[in-house]
Amino acid sequence: MSVVMTPVVNGLDKWFPLAAPVLRRLFARKVVLLAALVLSIVVSVATVFPWLSTADPNAINVTERLWAPSSAHLAGTDELGRDVMLRIVYGARYSLLIGFVTAAGAVVLGTLIGVMAGFFRRLDAPLMRLVDAMMSFPDILLGIALVSILGVSLWNVMLALVIVYTPRVARVVRAATLVLRELLFVDAARALGVRTPLILWSHILPNLMSPILVQVTFIFAYAILAEAGLSFLGVGVPPDIPTWGTMIAGSLEYSDKAFWTILCPGLAIILTAVSLQLLGDGVRDLLDPKLKKAV
Repeated sequence: MSVVMTPVVNGLDKWFPLAAPVLRRLFARKVVLLAALVLSIVVSVATVFPWLSTADPNAINVTERLWAPSSAHLAGTDELGRDVMLRIVYGARYSLLIGFVTAAGAVVLGTLIGVMAGFFRRLDAPLMRLVDAMMSFPDILLGIALVSILGVSLWNVMLALVIVYTPRVARVVRAATLVLRELLFVDAARALGVRTPLILWSHILPNLMSPILVQVTFIFAYAILAEAGLSFLGVGVPPDIPTWGTMIAGSLEYSDKAFWTILCPGLAIILTAVSLQLLGDGVRDLLDPKLKKAV
């Protein structure tokens, strides 16, 4: 593994001369570099392959239903004769889209709520009571309730997941804002007459980027897993959209006859989620001031 990874790490100076020192520290652990490579491959395949191929992932061929993996169908076929590998590749677009939109939406809303609660004392109690009330429900149960109210669709699932994971970001950002609010550079800005919105934008928000970036990677992974769970329970994305979660939910009845219909999309979910978690650990270690001093 180290033989393969070493040329990649050594080539950072040539590929990214300005960012090379940061990337070297980020990829000091080979497992983080491996996770980044896996994610790059997943994103590249999900983005490029649908443009190069005209194959229909929903094309039905009942004469080839439940075929085992072979050279013709690398991951076999499902109960309708659809190519499982083709559906995994196409489904990656939707699963990654759900993860990205959920992470972006939760970070934006959570940061706004957390900064308001942490910087303005009068808003702290009411906002945090709302956040506590939302976090008192398990994520999956809150997601089921929201999707049931909003209706089953791709965008409603993403909206529900944004609402589910916003409180997590809000609490982290609030805790960091409470510390930043009492620091000397904020007091100096107030003494100079700097307006509050400018203090928040120029002094508070830049110093929140460390916990925010870590939250992005974790929520990205959580969203992919949550979508799979919601689809498995029948309240996720509509069956005609080939996400990894809907593939597992649709093939559950045939799992005893054709295990590959569940195993292959399940491996895609696990591989992507674990890679995101490992990358998030790497980002957290990179931005941890205690580890910086240790180095």
